[in-house]
Amino acid sequence: MARHVALIFDLDGTLIDSDDALIDPFVRLGMARDEITFGHPIEEACAEWGIDIDRYIELYDTAVALPFEGADEVVRQLGRWAICSNKHTISGREELARLGWAPEQAWFSSDFGGAAKRLAPVIEAMGLDATDVAYVGDTEHDQACAEAVGCEFYWAGWNPRTRGLATGPRVLDTPERLLALVG
Repeated sequence: MARHVALIFDLDGTLIDSDDALIDPFVRLGMARDEITFGHPIEEACAEWGIDIDRYIELYDTAVALPFEGADEVVRQLGRWAICSNKHTISGREELARLGWAPEQAWFSSDFGGAAKRLAPVIEAMGLDATDVAYVGDTEHDQACAEAVGCEFYWAGWNPRTRGLATGPRVLDTPERLLALVG
């Protein structure tokens, strides 16, 4: 594994175990649980599924999602790190504040105009090149974001939902393995 100047993370399903928190507002707004999928910009998902985004945000409980085991300890040891997420900006910033996490950059859906996240502006804001960073995520969309800019991608294999999506050395089984990627 190569060493990187910084790590950039997706948030939901990567650093925090938020599936239930993300699903609950959709279910409360009338969707069937098995219709809900992950990794979409929240504005696009709400529009596609006929859900009022303001009502979704109102029902989303930012106190529910907890860090995956080991994630909190790891991010507190990192020098340079950032968030690039399709999560709504309000929810994302509230969760970062609640957890006491202070990434160098934190980009959420509204930073991308409600469209799918992109790594290029985050990397540029950090003053780095794609070869300086690795992106860590839990969906195929996350992997595609890394490929689009030419940075390395690692799977958050500690999330049970990622099992079966990928195999090999780029699937990390614990957050502690991230520490070997920086330096």
